[in-house]
Amino acid sequence: MDQTLSKFIGALRNADIRVSTAETLDAFRAVELVGYEDRTLLKNTLSLVLPKTWDEKDTFSECFDRFFSFEEIGSSDSSSNSGESNPEHGHSQGNAQESEENSAGTQGEGNQSGGSGGQGSAEGQLEDHEHLPPGSLADASSALGQLLMRNDRSELTVQMAQAGEAAEVEKIVVFTQKGLFTRRIMENMGLGDLVHEIIDKGQSSQLPDRRLSRELKHRQEILREQVRDYVERQFLLHADHTGMRLREELLRKVKLSNVEHRNFRVIQEIVTRMAKRLITLHSRRKRVFKRGQLNVPRTLRHNMSYEGAIFDLQWKSTKVDRPRVFAICDVSGSVANYSRFMLMFLYSLEEVMSKVRSFAFSSDLGEVSETFSRYPLDEAISKTLHHYSTGSTDYGQAFKDFKKICMDDVNNRSTIIILGDARNNYGEAHAEILKELYDKSKRVIWLNPESRNTWNTGDAEMRKYSPYCHQVEECNSLMHLERVVGGLLYTV
Repeated sequence: MDQTLSKFIGALRNADIRVSTAETLDAFRAVELVGYEDRTLLKNTLSLVLPKTWDEKDTFSECFDRFFSFEEIGSSDSSSNSGESNPEHGHSQGNAQESEENSAGTQGEGNQSGGSGGQGSAEGQLEDHEHLPPGSLADASSALGQLLMRNDRSELTVQMAQAGEAAEVEKIVVFTQKGLFTRRIMENMGLGDLVHEIIDKGQSSQLPDRRLSRELKHRQEILREQVRDYVERQFLLHADHTGMRLREELLRKVKLSNVEHRNFRVIQEIVTRMAKRLITLHSRRKRVFKRGQLNVPRTLRHNMSYEGAIFDLQWKSTKVDRPRVFAICDVSGSVANYSRFMLMFLYSLEEVMSKVRSFAFSSDLGEVSETFSRYPLDEAISKTLHHYSTGSTDYGQAFKDFKKICMDDVNNRSTIIILGDARNNYGEAHAEILKELYDKSKRVIWLNPESRNTWNTGDAEMRKYSPYCHQVEECNSLMHLERVVGGLLYTV
């Protein structure tokens, strides 16, 4: 337990809370008195000893909750619908893509971890395009396979935490080590035996064995994504940031869903700087069009009144229009953070994207452009999330509301950006409305914060929506947002 407290104090120091040696000794004596049994008593006791200012107390509270949290694996929609109720669910809709991503991801992580190439190669051989009829599954024999098939989320979470401790994930230093520690944790959980079982069952002549192999492979991919998220959270908690620049660079790459509230201010500063950089590039592009290649015919016409003397040079140029953007953001709980920073990014680009109309929904959709014009950015985002983040997510209803509000305003100069995970709670998708928008607008861009291998699992409707989008991207970090919005400015 002394080691646990030492790690927690290290996390506090990493969160910019100054903890001296004397205060550390006071904390150890305090814990000897109150123990670890009562979580609330422990938090209140340490809050009297370690943080000193009100800001530090707020940061301490967040850091304590994060450090001593027990987040169950599979609490998201994507994992809970990974085949729990139907063993064949989700496999007939893109096994080739799944296998390709499985192979690429495993080889990449195998190279980082070093010495694990054998298992990486084995996983890469698991491409399987065979169509299997529905039916029963064989029983898993490997320990991790049995755990995955039981889908015991609490036990999986405990196993992952124990594997992380064995892999010393708290010693992660740089973001590029994420793949290495992900691989180590998976191996400590029993990845080797699971891979061998998947290969052996996949080569069996028995249909139940082959069904089991496919199901285990799918659940293994979901588990790997959850382990990656766990490593990201541990990195943000324990990594020794050597400076603000390094922290900002890391926050650009981290999933926005894993970012703590205490980092929102830093991220807002990053967004502002990103926006200014894009504004500068866009303005430079317009200035370049004022010169460049000489337009000889136009120059001669403009200078005829000067008896052939060239006083007024004319250059070949291309008109650059500001994009007319409609932003439709799902602000339900699972994607609220992504929407927060999407709206922040768009409104930071007001100088070159002055015609942004924003809409928010979880079930019913409403326009929030006026909210952003009347209130400061932070307050406007808070009000938007407060008013529209409740209720069951319904993309079909949102598209119906959007059609009613402003379908007549959409034309061939409009760009429509939709940010959401397309999880519709098994409601009516109303993809025909998206097709109307696709036909009328210049572009429809869908940004999905989930990883691609979960886009068609459970209640996700990306299969129905993606044919009516000009561009579909995985977008779950500031780096992704910058690339998409930057591309938007350069293609108007």
